[in-house]
Amino acid sequence: MSEPKQIYTCQKCGAQFSKWFGQCPECGAWGTIIKQTYTPLESVSPKTEKNAKILSQIKKENFPRLSTGIPSFDQVLGGGIVLGSLILLAGQPGIGKSTLILQLAGNLKRPVLYVSGEESAGQVKMRADRLKIDQNYIRFLASQDISEIIHLTQKIKPSLLIVDSIQAVSSGDGFSSAGSVNQVRLSTAQLLQLAKSTNIPIFIIGHITKEGLVAGPKTLEHLVDAVLYLEGDPYHYFRLLRVSKNRFGPTQEIGVFVMESNGLKEVKNPSGAFLNENRENSAGSIVGAVLEGTKVFLAEIQALINPSPYPYPQRKVKGLDLNRAELLIAVLSRRAGIRLSHKDIYLNVVGGLKINESGVDLPVCLAITGASKNKKSPSDLVAFGEVGLDGQVRPCSFAKERIKTAAKLGFKKIILPQSKEKLCFGNLEIIEVKNLSEAIDKI
Repeated sequence: MSEPKQIYTCQKCGAQFSKWFGQCPECGAWGTIIKQTYTPLESVSPKTEKNAKILSQIKKENFPRLSTGIPSFDQVLGGGIVLGSLILLAGQPGIGKSTLILQLAGNLKRPVLYVSGEESAGQVKMRADRLKIDQNYIRFLASQDISEIIHLTQKIKPSLLIVDSIQAVSSGDGFSSAGSVNQVRLSTAQLLQLAKSTNIPIFIIGHITKEGLVAGPKTLEHLVDAVLYLEGDPYHYFRLLRVSKNRFGPTQEIGVFVMESNGLKEVKNPSGAFLNENRENSAGSIVGAVLEGTKVFLAEIQALINPSPYPYPQRKVKGLDLNRAELLIAVLSRRAGIRLSHKDIYLNVVGGLKINESGVDLPVCLAITGASKNKKSPSDLVAFGEVGLDGQVRPCSFAKERIKTAAKLGFKKIILPQSKEKLCFGNLEIIEVKNLSEAIDKI
């Protein structure tokens, strides 16, 4: 039998080392590396031999799905909850994860086992009463012991198991406290085995760090079948449900919800949800047609420019990528002749929406130009397009869908990259541009 050996493991990212470090070389965290003991596995021959199968000869499996009763949630999952799947729902504290999952349990109209390691039965009951959901099908268990959870699940065989949260439960096989890397990995692995052996779908709720990543080892995201993120600003009404991994469906879908006193309510037509009905056009403000998943949103991009009293001007952004914003500022200065080197620039996406796609480049550049020149853009104008380092405005995907959305919401003009295809949508005036300078001149 092999002798026990020592290894040093980072409690944040799960990286392993042969010696101790004060700072983890992988993730850069300080004071997260601890010493652990393990016994190496001896080399053994398999008890039975298995032959590899030809893929074309394997029968295709159909994955039955359960409807959550929330169309946007079903769409994000690719059509509903797949039986026997393990799904991770992550989000920052107070964003509404427990609220959304409890609403789902009430809508399911099937036996549900709700396990909480953080809240008492009275607290969950109080939330369920506030949400006014059907509680007749929901069983509650307050436990932090993963073996107890598995035993009860195998006994009552619910249609859905909810574990809130994975950082609060622990396995007796580990030698560390709940929430550590080992405990999260062990507990998730046991829940995965439970889901596949019983065909019961399992939702596990996870917390995220201040960097926006799921707390615990990165292997947690690799173990589960789907990873959902509930995003949004706790001080705004809107919540976005995104999927970053899905073994049974696409990863481009997004659901939009609004937080109300009785829970999260689905937004049926979210295209114009982030626009203010009483929006007054001002210098440095323009509406952009942006893509989130497969949905088109119209969002107001705001820019504010002020002479900087500092040797190094500030660049502050909210809802946009800072590195991308700095790149666009450099392109404006070099290719369009807009002097910005000695000015503080502030950018904001109204409504708490976070935009990561390249179609927002042109609206950002036009908003900065309007703020710099102190000139208003037309109130009925929408813009989209990717801007290259050479100042050229390049085409974006789903151009027709963006144009249709703008026309549907009553906008009269749209400025976009030049296309080989002739675009014509009713009374909507389409302004095609080749580069930034031409776009600035035309508006």
